[in-house]
Amino acid sequence: MEDRRVREHPILGIQEENFVEITVDGQTLRAKEGETIAAALLANGIQIHRYTAKKHEPRGIFCGIGQCTDCVMTVDGNPNVRTCITPVRAGMTIETQQGYGKRGTGR
Repeated sequence: MEDRRVREHPILGIQEENFVEITVDGQTLRAKEGETIAAALLANGIQIHRYTAKKHEPRGIFCGIGQCTDCVMTVDGNPNVRTCITPVRAGMTIETQQGYGKRGTGR
């Protein structure tokens, strides 16, 4: 899949490319160091972050500023992490959240 990041911006110029690896639902992905989890997922073509508890409906980015909970995912075994405001770090394990999420073993 083609990376969907902006590499050269008319105002910001050429963007640095320091990448780390994260694992999302068992798949290893490249994430730009310092970007949010949500931005890394979008750059890799992933739009669904969780499924609702009652109707099992897909959710993803809505507000993008940490005020709603549509983008929550299970990160390193911790459910309900707001991915739109949480920066990536090397080795993160991220899972699509089902319902309210379950606390896992994490790292």
